[in-house]
Amino acid sequence: MLRITRRASILLLMILGNLPVAAGQTTAIPELVVESPHDFPTHAARIRDLDPRRLEHAMRVVGLRHPGPAIRLTLAGEASTVAQNTPAWIAGFAYPSLGVAVLFPERSPTYPDSNFEDLLLHEVSHILTARAAGGGQVPRWLDEGLALFIGRPWQLEDRSRLTWAMLRERDQSMSELEDRFSSDRASASRAYAISGAFVHDLVRKRGPDSAAAILSGISLGLPFSEAFRRAIGVSLEQAEDYFWEYHSIWYRWVPILSSSMVLWVAITLLALVAFRRRRALDEAKIQQWEEEERRLEEEPGSPLSGELPPGPFH
Repeated sequence: MLRITRRASILLLMILGNLPVAAGQTTAIPELVVESPHDFPTHAARIRDLDPRRLEHAMRVVGLRHPGPAIRLTLAGEASTVAQNTPAWIAGFAYPSLGVAVLFPERSPTYPDSNFEDLLLHEVSHILTARAAGGGQVPRWLDEGLALFIGRPWQLEDRSRLTWAMLRERDQSMSELEDRFSSDRASASRAYAISGAFVHDLVRKRGPDSAAAILSGISLGLPFSEAFRRAIGVSLEQAEDYFWEYHSIWYRWVPILSSSMVLWVAITLLALVAFRRRRALDEAKIQQWEEEERRLEEEPGSPLSGELPPGPFH
């Protein structure tokens, strides 16, 4: 009886306490406090001018009703100590528990962010995700996948990077991506592409509140695997299998389409098409000449008609 009551109470809290915000409902947005604005006045202005709807979208994705304390954004130059101690390919990072993010404006844009605003939202989303999870442990792949999803729309570059990443990391579990984010630039890019695609697939298949439901379960103290299963309806392992199967057509065809045999077949086909087109043009030209010759033969007085006009020489 106690077990049933406990489950019912958890479900009730999930429904009432951390229920994702409805799409049409007004959402309070986090306050962004910029530090070092005089060093980067243009970027500080871009933060102030950020479309609030993008922050509202971030709040809805993670399922937060209240943004919590102000988020501090430090703009750091390349001469700063923090920049010199951070790999050059990293354009920003966050301390979610402190509500602080450090941004390197001179390194933006850097994949997975297309511009400075994307970078800003990417780092802010880490803080909002942590708050939505109530300080519970969020896997790095989910955290980064959500940051990419919130930061900007899925683009052709992401599809291209995903294709090549899946060739290199095929059939990897999401947990095996954890160390890739802190390894090197190439490994991190592949991890971003895969985790971003995985989160996009979850939202596409399970709905816009799916990520918020996972984070809500974590905030209630559920193990991640259980929070994921309750929110998505299948286990993480099953979702991973579906993901790799769904996208496998890309990495099955890329090696074939990029092989030398296919290249020569394509060249041969193009040559045949060009030959047929040239032949058709030649036949049309010959037909035009024949028609012109027949017209001249039928025209009186033409040198080809046999009826030459009289002249001084016989």
